[in-house]
Amino acid sequence: MEQQHLPGLGARGWTKRDSPAPGAAVALRDTNRPIRGLGARVPERRPLCERPHRCPGLRAHRSGPFVVGPSLSVSQLELPPPAQVEFFRGRTLGALECSGAGAPRDQQPWLPQPSLCSLPRDRLPPAQAQRQAPRCAAKPGWEAGPRERPGEESEEISLCPVPGRVLASWQPRVRCCAALRVVRIRGHCYRVWTTSPSSCLLPLRPECVRELELELDGPLLEADPPPLPAPGSSRDGDREAPLSRTSTLLSYRGKVTDVLSQPAGLYEVDGQLVLCLAYQQFHSLRKVVRPGVSLELQDVHLLQSVGGGMTRPVLAPCLHGAVLLRGFSCQKPETPLFHQAQGASLYEQLVWERQLGLPLYLWATKALEELACKLCPHVLRHHQLLQHSCPGNPSPGLQLLAPVLDVLAPLGSSRRNAHKEILEDPHHCPLQKYVRLQTPCSFPTLATLKDQGRCRAWASFDAKTLLPLPEASHLTSGELNQRLSWSWLSLLPSTFHPPQILTGLLAASSHKGCLQLRDRSGSLPCLILATHSQPIRDTRLIGCLVRTEKFQVIIERNIRTTFPSYKELGMTGFVQKQQARVYIQFFLADALILPVPRPLLLSAASLVPSQTEPAAPDGVPTEQSRLFLLSHKEALMKRNFCIPPGASPEVPKPVLSFCVSGRWLGGTQRKEGTAWGPPEPSGDESKDQKVLLLFRGSSIRWFEFVHPGQVYRLVAPGPPTPLLFEEGGPSCVAQRPLELAGCASCLTVPDEWTLELESSRDLPAVPDASQALPESSLAELLSGDHTNSLVSFSAEVLSRTLCEPFPAPFWTRPASARTSRGCVRLTVAVRAADCPFPPHLDVYIKDPHLPPPLGLLPGARVYFGQLERKIARSHNVYCCFRPSTYLQVLSFPPESAISVPLPRIFLAELLQGRRAPFQATASCHIVSVFSLQLLWVCAHCTSLCPQGKCTRQGATCPTQTCVSQASIRLLVEDGTAEALVTCRNHHVATALGLCPSEWTSLLECVRGPGKVALQFTGPGAQVESSAKIDEPLVLFLRTLCTSFSVLRPVVLSFELERKSSVLTVPEPPRLQRFQCGELTLLTRVNPRIRLSCLSIQEPKHPSSLGAFSLSC
Repeated sequence: MEQQHLPGLGARGWTKRDSPAPGAAVALRDTNRPIRGLGARVPERRPLCERPHRCPGLRAHRSGPFVVGPSLSVSQLELPPPAQVEFFRGRTLGALECSGAGAPRDQQPWLPQPSLCSLPRDRLPPAQAQRQAPRCAAKPGWEAGPRERPGEESEEISLCPVPGRVLASWQPRVRCCAALRVVRIRGHCYRVWTTSPSSCLLPLRPECVRELELELDGPLLEADPPPLPAPGSSRDGDREAPLSRTSTLLSYRGKVTDVLSQPAGLYEVDGQLVLCLAYQQFHSLRKVVRPGVSLELQDVHLLQSVGGGMTRPVLAPCLHGAVLLRGFSCQKPETPLFHQAQGASLYEQLVWERQLGLPLYLWATKALEELACKLCPHVLRHHQLLQHSCPGNPSPGLQLLAPVLDVLAPLGSSRRNAHKEILEDPHHCPLQKYVRLQTPCSFPTLATLKDQGRCRAWASFDAKTLLPLPEASHLTSGELNQRLSWSWLSLLPSTFHPPQILTGLLAASSHKGCLQLRDRSGSLPCLILATHSQPIRDTRLIGCLVRTEKFQVIIERNIRTTFPSYKELGMTGFVQKQQARVYIQFFLADALILPVPRPLLLSAASLVPSQTEPAAPDGVPTEQSRLFLLSHKEALMKRNFCIPPGASPEVPKPVLSFCVSGRWLGGTQRKEGTAWGPPEPSGDESKDQKVLLLFRGSSIRWFEFVHPGQVYRLVAPGPPTPLLFEEGGPSCVAQRPLELAGCASCLTVPDEWTLELESSRDLPAVPDASQALPESSLAELLSGDHTNSLVSFSAEVLSRTLCEPFPAPFWTRPASARTSRGCVRLTVAVRAADCPFPPHLDVYIKDPHLPPPLGLLPGARVYFGQLERKIARSHNVYCCFRPSTYLQVLSFPPESAISVPLPRIFLAELLQGRRAPFQATASCHIVSVFSLQLLWVCAHCTSLCPQGKCTRQGATCPTQTCVSQASIRLLVEDGTAEALVTCRNHHVATALGLCPSEWTSLLECVRGPGKVALQFTGPGAQVESSAKIDEPLVLFLRTLCTSFSVLRPVVLSFELERKSSVLTVPEPPRLQRFQCGELTLLTRVNPRIRLSCLSIQEPKHPSSLGAFSLSC
């Protein structure tokens, strides 16, 4: 470019009157020293005006005198081959303000984002260095000397500041960048070129270039924006220094092979590395960086083993690095799907506002992808999940991640300064130090969670663990398989790796009547409590997004086996059928509830039942409703219904349904705008208007929300209908039993009707809904009165077993009898305020109430309402489910098994009736042995097996397996009372004081005769066996049972042989004569207590126990 001198200008610059007109270009040159550095070469001539391309090569790097900001880019340029684009880093002098008119709008093909460039002191001519300010040269342009690089032609670059513009020239084509400013960084000596939103790149006409000198008189313009948050590298500050790792700073050239996440700035390079551009402002790179593009990465950080689910090394440039375009892609640009381009602003928030380090940022992007796969597009649209979060419109994606991010990267950490990150030497940035991240959690789909729970349940199923060997060795085949038929497993989030977070849309099933969590993969039943002892009641929860970290995955295992004996427990061939019921239970207080936009719910027909509001002809929605107080709720079961006149003559099948009873509160109300109008008068308001509501079909979805003592609003959409809720209305069913029950009407709730929970505080005539549920007293529950057959109580479930089915009634025809599914027996401990030791009771559940409701697990507290109380032939009280039964789970089983020691008592305390504990421990002395029985029986039919052969008459047993059984009856006392204790099977060996080898040898000796039974009625023994009385085996047992090795002090753990629910009349004390030497004593003795042995242990200090009995 030829130098041109303009008249009127001196060698040092121009005056104000000689200032060039706006639009004229003025060149600065430096011919003393060449400019060195790396550049971005465009390999071939390619017009970019056909499709906008943005070159990321204008970035800052280490060598050179100029500094270019983090986002300066070029688009719609035609660069002749070969061409070099070079920008360098260095220090500046003074403050320079370039002001003036910008180019016309039609001449601005490119508007770059704000960026920085600086003029160095050591790269200026000597005259300019003395003034410490850039001055104009006499030639048009700041010319760069020839560059020495093998195989490449030297190129020149010019930056020309003009009034309002800066020239950037490539030979032979020159362009200028308009609307630049020179500012100062607070706290530093840098003077920096900075672009503005109105900056543009325009062609420059050489004839407009003039020689000038810029004056620095005037105030300085400081550019020190508020510091940005500094990304923390996931628990960096809390971890010790040895756990911190240092990234490697290097340059790398490679080809993009895949786009992992365009909004998150994640790409794959050379099929092995991950490129993360999130820590630069990479808006202009999204359309350029695609598979096939060659990039040169300068001053890029290499992070290895970052964790968080990322297994490959990661390349991440900071604001100090450079991303240079080395080659365009030969592939045709693919138009990404709409949802694939969503969420860029949210990912920027994760870096710049949430201060996430690279390991935690990579995990957050993976978690957002998991959530998008779970929830989009049926629950949420992609743009809704990944929208920018602001105070008035929070992002659902950020809300779901916030609880984890608040712990790993709390707000208020150190701040990030972009200017310092670009200009300071030595270099400091958030990517220099990082800590390997242990994956904090994951968001699995519900189908994955269900499959994992089912796999873990069967993988952990071990028959030998469920039935310990000492006990299992004495069980018959029927007892063995019955105990294995049902078991359960509870999985906490911490048992998974990584821990799981439950997320899904809460819905009510219109087919099963239970609550469900749903996502794209499927649904999972759930049992939810609002708080402890409080079920959920608010129907507005339907359709909300639920997120919880505290939950239990419950797997109920049902298995059908044919194990002949305990020896075959490890063989899987005897397992015939296995099923698992998986569901979730959690407290609503531990969950995050996010409402979902209503229009989206209406479009997601596959997830939420449509609840659109019909509109009148004028477009105004009309509804009518009526309040009612619910007093009782019946069980959800299959019921028969009367066939209405004119219906099909086919016999209807039972359908799943439930009924509630209550009374109306006021008359019908109509919707007036957004509120309900006054109630209409309805007949005699002084009369208690009882109503029975029948829910069947899709309306059973309200089953989990209706509970006694609550006020609900029954809403019927559609135009006003007279007598809609009255007797004789279109939904009313008149039946004779209702008249006998005193109900005014019976309404069948249509599928489109809805329920809304109302507050009882606004209704003074309604009792407080927080009052306790009605319960029967222990006297009513355990009385012998047969008139009061319905009882209610709350209890803790102790055990749950699958029993044989009850015998069918005699009137049931064999042809019409269905295959019985057995019954479920719950052993519960009834809770009562006036009883310190709750009595135990059996509750039976059979068809049509099978399978049992969710949550009936050992350790759970349950309220049973209106159970049928029955008395067995053995005078034992038990209860059964009936259609009128109401069940409510009050609390879940504890997360970890808590071993509570049995209370330690005296035997006399057991004579206090129902105030005595059912299980306890006592220190006592074995006085004598009443009876002993050892035998071998067939494991299939329990017949006697002498010599190991079954003695069953008729059919032959399928297996010739026999098992040993034993029982012994002991008389014990502790100085306060006597008790008759029965020990069975392996407890007999402990009572006789035999070690395992001695016990095994004794049983083998009994195998020959098959049975040995001894009755001790005083001195000597009466033998009941096939052996003779003088045989060695009988003599050994008789001697053993009368020796001090058996008659010794012990610590006995026991339970009452008869449950406290058995109706028995206590025996009065009896007179008994004792002979002590020559003295005869006559005293009253309490009746002997009958106990069952749980365990026998030797006392720690045997000399201190049983002293009274030994002295007598």
